[in-house]
Amino acid sequence: MTDHRAPLDPVSAAIVGSGLVAILRAPTAGGFSAVADVLVSAGITALEVTLTSKGAIDAIAGLRRQLPAGTVIGAGTVLTPDDARAAVDAGAAFLVSPVLDTLAGQSVPCYPGAYTPTEVYRAHLAGAPLVKLFPAGGLRPGYLKDLRGPLPDVRILPTGGIGLDDITDWLRAGAAAVGLGGPLIGDAATGGSLTALAARAKRALDAVAFARS
Repeated sequence: MTDHRAPLDPVSAAIVGSGLVAILRAPTAGGFSAVADVLVSAGITALEVTLTSKGAIDAIAGLRRQLPAGTVIGAGTVLTPDDARAAVDAGAAFLVSPVLDTLAGQSVPCYPGAYTPTEVYRAHLAGAPLVKLFPAGGLRPGYLKDLRGPLPDVRILPTGGIGLDDITDWLRAGAAAVGLGGPLIGDAATGGSLTALAARAKRALDAVAFARS
């Protein structure tokens, strides 16, 4: 089927190409460096550092220096213009918000949160290359499939409450990519097993590959 949608910017295209965004959220960002190394070594190339994690801005700057050039690092839970500016200044390549209307005028791709068809369409009309469907855990992939019927040009990034076993269903329902937080990261950012994290990362990537095969 021919895709009539507008071309994506390089950052958004990289996220769609990877199929998933790993969301790093913890009380503090001290463990994000080790977690990011494991994720990138496993093959995950898009990371979102949530600003609710203490030290998140410094972590974004540190990960930009630490990780390979092909890794896309963004900021999540961006709620104010000051947050957005600080994240971009630290090197965030994209910004994600759980709500609409907080990301206007930024110099990097912005993915606002939406839940209803009206919100999704508003975000699309505002120029969002990807629209974060949030919280997706209370919905089913069939909801996304129904949304894409009347809104086929909107690229949607379901996030929030998506488990590893759900990845294939969401992608096959039409998700451009999925955002994975706790079910992927687990307790690895607070001293948990990095070996178990690597296994979960492989499982997530295998699910993306299966969905797109």
